[in-house]
Amino acid sequence: MNKVYLDNAATSALRPEVIQEMTRVLTQEYGNPSSTHSSGRSAKNTLELARKSIAKNLNATAQEIIFTSGGTEGNNWIIRSAVRDLKITRIITSKIEHHAVLHAVLALQNEFKIQVDYVNLQADGSVDLTHLVELLSQERKTLVSLMHVNNEIGSILDLYRVGVICLEHSALFHTDAVQSVGKLPIDVSQLPIDFLVASAHKFHGPKGVGFAFIRKNSGLQPLFFGGEQEKGLRAGTEALHQIAGMAHALTLSYESLSEDEQHIKLLKSYLLKSLEDSFPGVRVNGPAEGLHTVVNILLPFSESKTAMILFHLDMKGIAVSRGSACQSGSIKPSHVLAELLTGEDLKKPSLRVSMSHYNTKEDIDLFVKALQAI
Repeated sequence: MNKVYLDNAATSALRPEVIQEMTRVLTQEYGNPSSTHSSGRSAKNTLELARKSIAKNLNATAQEIIFTSGGTEGNNWIIRSAVRDLKITRIITSKIEHHAVLHAVLALQNEFKIQVDYVNLQADGSVDLTHLVELLSQERKTLVSLMHVNNEIGSILDLYRVGVICLEHSALFHTDAVQSVGKLPIDVSQLPIDFLVASAHKFHGPKGVGFAFIRKNSGLQPLFFGGEQEKGLRAGTEALHQIAGMAHALTLSYESLSEDEQHIKLLKSYLLKSLEDSFPGVRVNGPAEGLHTVVNILLPFSESKTAMILFHLDMKGIAVSRGSACQSGSIKPSHVLAELLTGEDLKKPSLRVSMSHYNTKEDIDLFVKALQAI
């Protein structure tokens, strides 16, 4: 049976070159970067070269890149420290953020009694910037936390416009860029962003490692305590092989960015045409022109097909999802789609198809054929 992987927004396959780099570091650079002997110094050099490489790809300074275990840690750290240490009294976010942001915000609301406001959304899931301006007209010490690309529907936030709005109202701006780093060009020297979070396994790097961009002199404090690693902001011996793999994966992603984007856009067009031909009435959930790698489709199937559709596709070797992988075991509808769809449409099967440069037209044909069999 052919295996077709169309769930790249959940995680992506490691590039072979990344595996080679991680293997090299595991076998040759086993020193602790905090040790002062030659093995430690060599490991420290590998660590800082990785930091410089990541910084270069985002046009940041190396001092502004802090290594983490991934997006969830980065989001929790930044939001919690903003409230606890920077004395933020209000957070503005949206109801379609990743749960790493939404659940962190709710926990802080309970703990610190901060004000939480949810910005309105347009019909396609994009943020209503006029409403954001209205919310920011209330003068309170505010953090705006809005994701760059939505992980379920692929809607893209205009980081520059939102950053300028935040700047004009003296608000801090944090963005979860887990779905966009490595897939869209990001130049933090030109964007009024205070904090940005990324995760390696979304751009063909290893799981369990990510980074945060923290604007200089932000005043952020550590989430937990121990050693002096990461400028005292993130204690614990660094996972050197994962960090080196992440840096290499990001460089490779940006080196092939336009080529990969062109390939995936053609696949996305082919997918939508094939679905429209096979299933009249199929609809796209979210923006018509979202991130090229993600498309969320509402299928004109009966409600009875909804519960078992992923199981039937999996039996045919097709990997897709109904929403975020973090909640895919849940029978509840996606919280993102719950904000955008009617109650009737929510009962019908919606699928998130997310592609990478490894996918082919044959993969799309097999996916559509599998749907036809259902």
